Amino acid sequence: MQSNNSTIYLVSCVSKKRNQPCAARDLYISDWFIKARRYAELSLYPWYVLSAEYGLVPSDQIIAPYERTLNTMRVVDRRSWADHVSLQISEAAPDLKQVVFLAGVRYREFLTSHLSDRDVKVSIPMEGLRIGEQLSWLLQHTSLSVD
Repeated sequence: MQSNNSTIYLVSCVSKKRNQPCAARDLYISDWFIKARRYAELSLYPWYVLSAEYGLVPSDQIIAPYERTLNTMRVVDRRSWADHVSLQISEAAPDLKQVVFLAGVRYREFLTSHLSDRDVKVSIPMEGLRIGEQLSWLLQHTSLSVD
């Protein structure tokens, strides 16, 4: 990512994956991920996958399938993961001003404070929505033309 990009989108990984290495944007094949990817792509901002295994992953980076999830990690391990991802974000986007999370609580819980400490605005457009409501929201927001 070029350093003049001040906004990035972060899409969390999901368990449903292809069974061979491929670009991160193509590895995850759940309906939710496909819709979240589309929403991020329509923004025209750079977007990354938040991977429980690899951390911050550019959407075009080739990665292998894996089984790790933050949902079953201990708190100390999730904190360590967030510390690592925060450093990756600082390197990828040193002039960052805003992050849009398309990710569940476990993927945001310790990362948002790192971002706030850097005066980065955190946006969570689907916060509080259950999975069915998120799918509906994403469908509504990707079916409309983007101005």
